[in-house]
Amino acid sequence: MVHPPQRTALTGPALVRLLARIAETDAQASQQPLADRLSQWLGWTDAIALSTVLSAPAPAEGGLVGTPARGNGEDEAQRCLSLRSALSKAIVTDGVLAPPRQNASHARHARTQPVQDMPEMPADYTLFRQSYLALQQKMEADIGDLRTRLRNRLAAQSSAMAKLAALDAVMERSLSVRERTLLGTVPGLLGKYFERLRKAAQAAEAVAQAQAEAQPEGAADAQADSKDSTTGAWLTTFRKDMQSLLLAELDVRFQPVEGLLAALRAR
Repeated sequence: MVHPPQRTALTGPALVRLLARIAETDAQASQQPLADRLSQWLGWTDAIALSTVLSAPAPAEGGLVGTPARGNGEDEAQRCLSLRSALSKAIVTDGVLAPPRQNASHARHARTQPVQDMPEMPADYTLFRQSYLALQQKMEADIGDLRTRLRNRLAAQSSAMAKLAALDAVMERSLSVRERTLLGTVPGLLGKYFERLRKAAQAAEAVAQAQAEAQPEGAADAQADSKDSTTGAWLTTFRKDMQSLLLAELDVRFQPVEGLLAALRAR
């Protein structure tokens, strides 16, 4: 199996650590305070919108629309859990990312075939890129709908919660474009990683082939069987890393939802 070189250990969210490894970058944690880093993401119009929400008085209790929903938020917690489970399942079972299954008879037949008769591995990254983008779009849409639902639920609870919901709405509008742009670079990084793994596997197979040709006939057959058993191992590594990235991205995208849910359950 082909493994990327080890890099300096990096602390932080799983998504950052995975991207640093895949991009072969020794990323360092920023020394800037969170507020300073966040300000770099906000334009002047965003700052005005945030200031307006923060300085505005909380809505009067009597002005809240609708009747405050009863319960401690457990129904919404279950909804969040169900969505997260569904999105995780969509990633793990995706037809492109999930390794192909072979039944026992097909596997035995494959082992009896010469290496040159084995099906060719994907020559490019196109299908993987399309799959990653589709799953990103699904996460963004489904989590966005849930976030809106939680804000509406919060706004119906109290004046303080209504103000928090309004603040989250402004934050989502302000940061969504930058977030989409940054996460949109991940498929490009994965494409470069795909090519590195493929070329490393091809180089290793070329060396193994040269060694097999220099061996006696029996040893050459054993070498060919070993090569046959490891053909495609690099692609399995790539699929697992791609799934891990998507699951880590899911964690990041769910953080605002978890914050809203915590506020709803703590009221």
